[in-house]
Amino acid sequence: MERIDEFLRKHRITEIEAIIPDMAGTARGKIIPRSKFESGESMRLPQAVMMQTVTGDYPDDGRFSGVTDPDMVCVPDPATIRLIPWAVDPTAQVIHDCVHFDGTPVAISPRRVLRQVLQKFAEKGWRPVVAPELEFFLVDMNRDPDLPLQPPVGRTGRAETGRQAYSIDAVNEFDPLFEDIYEYCEVQELEVDTLIHEVGAAQMEINFMHGDALNLADRVFLFKRTVREAALRHKMYATFMAKPMERTRLGDARASERGR
Repeated sequence: MERIDEFLRKHRITEIEAIIPDMAGTARGKIIPRSKFESGESMRLPQAVMMQTVTGDYPDDGRFSGVTDPDMVCVPDPATIRLIPWAVDPTAQVIHDCVHFDGTPVAISPRRVLRQVLQKFAEKGWRPVVAPELEFFLVDMNRDPDLPLQPPVGRTGRAETGRQAYSIDAVNEFDPLFEDIYEYCEVQELEVDTLIHEVGAAQMEINFMHGDALNLADRVFLFKRTVREAALRHKMYATFMAKPMERTRLGDARASERGR
C-alpha cells in the first residue's frame, strides 16, 4: 500500500474510484473519499456482480456466485493506480482483486481466471506476449433507443455514408476527439500505439504495444472507459459492439477486401 499512499499524496487525490472488471469488461465498484480509503476499511461487493450482464440481468441460479448472494472483499492492486484525467477534482482509479473472507481468490473474477491461464503457460516455461487491437465505432448521440444509430458528423459537417477503410482523411474528421483520447491515455500510461480507420462507417482501431498479458488486460479495460468518456465530451458515443449500426456488414466487407 506504500505505493498507493505515495501516489495519493503526490497528486493530492480527494477521491478514489475503486473498480473491478466484470465478465463483460464493465467497471463495477464504488467511489470512495480518500479519508475512508486510507482508513484501510475493505470494500465489499456481492459476488453476483461478476455475473451481471450488460443489461443488468443476473443468472437464474446461484451455481457460480452462491444462492445466499454472499459478499466478497475487494483488495486494491497497487500496480494499477492511475489518475482519472477527465475528473473535475483530483481523482485516482485503482483496479481491485476479489477474495473471499478467508483470503482465497474468487474463482469467477476475470483477473483470477486470466492469472490461472497464465499459470498454465508458466508451468510450461512460457510467457505470453500480447498486443491487443481495439476496434470501436463512433456513433451520433441518440436519446431514443427505438431509432437506429447513425455515424456522427465530423469536421466537414457530413457523416460517413460509405466505407473509408484506412482513410487518413476519415480519421482526421475527428481529430479533436483523438487528441483527447491520446492525451488521456498518456496521463494514465496506457501506452497505445497506432490509429487507423477500419472498414465500417466511423469504425476506428487503436493498437497497443506488445507486453505482459495481465498488464495489457488492465490497460485495455481502462482504455475502453477512456474512449467512451472522451467521445461523450465531443457529443458522440463510442461503442465496442461488433455491428452497432444498420447495414454494417463487416464480414462481407472484409471478405471483399481480402479478395482484392
